Amino acid sequence: MSQSAFGQQDAARVNQSKVAGPTPMPNSIDVHGLNMSYKDTQVLNDVTLQIPNGAVVGLVGANGAGKTTLMRCLLGLSLPQSGDIRLLGDTPGEFSDSTRERLGYVAQTPELIEWMRLGQYLDYIGAFYPRWQARRVAQLVGAWDLKPKQKIAQMSLGQKQKVALLQALGHAPDLLLLDEPVASLDPLMRRDFMRTLFDDAPGRTVLISSHLLSDLERIITHLVLMKDGRILLADEWDVLAESLQRVQMAHRLPDEPGVLAQHLHADGVTAVIDTRSFDMALLPQGVRPVSMNLDALFVELVS
Repeated sequence: MSQSAFGQQDAARVNQSKVAGPTPMPNSIDVHGLNMSYKDTQVLNDVTLQIPNGAVVGLVGANGAGKTTLMRCLLGLSLPQSGDIRLLGDTPGEFSDSTRERLGYVAQTPELIEWMRLGQYLDYIGAFYPRWQARRVAQLVGAWDLKPKQKIAQMSLGQKQKVALLQALGHAPDLLLLDEPVASLDPLMRRDFMRTLFDDAPGRTVLISSHLLSDLERIITHLVLMKDGRILLADEWDVLAESLQRVQMAHRLPDEPGVLAQHLHADGVTAVIDTRSFDMALLPQGVRPVSMNLDALFVELVS
């Protein structure tokens, strides 16, 4: 499957819209031929990806797959050896002030000014953003059980993660990049955050990396699956959920188009097929494909 599959699909829709309507806005994220290595390790390998406006994209992969490095490159925090990146039509490292105001980011580890009290810190951050929503931020501080007078250094990791989320959401960004944003939060808080994420700005573009796949599956419109610095899958989640199916057999399938993975077990073979390109006549008689949730798909393709 092409690394930029859903980008190509949206490009087709763009071409159709040129006949019937106004010219659409560019993709929120455009990446072409991105490569990055640390010493002798290739961390990103020819990554090409297009994320359309308004998409909610789950970025998944095992630890070390390249997810965090990709996000850091998108924001200009890490410099790739080659490739081209555009966020909201602008280039990392040369972002205009107007582009910066439209971006929100939450890192895996909250990066906060620890000696400040929460209220001080939020006022300080808000001063940098013309669109800072002080009233909404104050509402969330209360709803999320945070204390404005508490020093950030005295907060738990979960509380600090809430502060990082407030910082990212407070200026109503058009594009949010979230790297494991809710890993330290309990299920109820994760639910509240997801609700806030979409209630506050319908139509916002979100790229979210998380190992909490059941949470992701409920909210994403698109999926990007990475392995060893490459993109294995990139498509609309509804399309993948319908097209990628698991089959269990006594013997391996031939290495034909549409066979994405095969695993040998004590009682036979489990394979993942893409029904859009796989010749179903190759399945043994009586074998029927079954659909998978995101957890099962991750296990089959990443392990």
